Amino acid sequence: MLKVLGRVTSINARKVLWALDELGMAYEREDWGLPLRDPHDPAYLKLNPNALVPTIIDDGFVLWESHAIMRYLAEKDGRNTILPSDLREKALVEQWLQWQQTELNPRWRYAVYGLLRKDEGFDDPAEIEKSIKQWGSRMRMLEDRIAATGAYAGGPRFSIADISLGLSLHRWYAIPAELPEFPALRSYYERLKERPASMPYMGPEYF
Repeated sequence: MLKVLGRVTSINARKVLWALDELGMAYEREDWGLPLRDPHDPAYLKLNPNALVPTIIDDGFVLWESHAIMRYLAEKDGRNTILPSDLREKALVEQWLQWQQTELNPRWRYAVYGLLRKDEGFDDPAEIEKSIKQWGSRMRMLEDRIAATGAYAGGPRFSIADISLGLSLHRWYAIPAELPEFPALRSYYERLKERPASMPYMGPEYF
């Protein structure tokens, strides 16, 4: 059986778990990642030299990086359930999936570490405000996209891009600060939370 190595409190592990549940794939999960189990353990490093979660093992095949894992699972499933077969629609899904990683993620780091994780060294109010402002500018881009499609990031159908973006929105709405109002995103977020496969991963205990 496919095995997922990672803790549920990891946003990247939740991406993979949500994708698996959307596909109805059977899997086992094993806790890895601090504070539960140190991924610098030599046994884990042999599988994933980055010492990050998640990692999957599928009949001896080892894969890490959450977006690569979601693509693999979608292709393995073969029903085009969360990754379209149409070339252009698929390209748009890939575009927004990549955007989440390269454009959206870096903007939230200081605000999340300072306001949610309370990590040492992330307590400068000016830097927190700057992070929220930059993060909000990217959210405006996503607001415009969802308003244009009236549905999902890639177009009319739910995809792996929406899993990644949905968890990003969940983190955005957890920030204890005054945030810009994005009506299309709020509606999109509420629709994503109603998906049965999302429910275990969009609770208030996660961000």
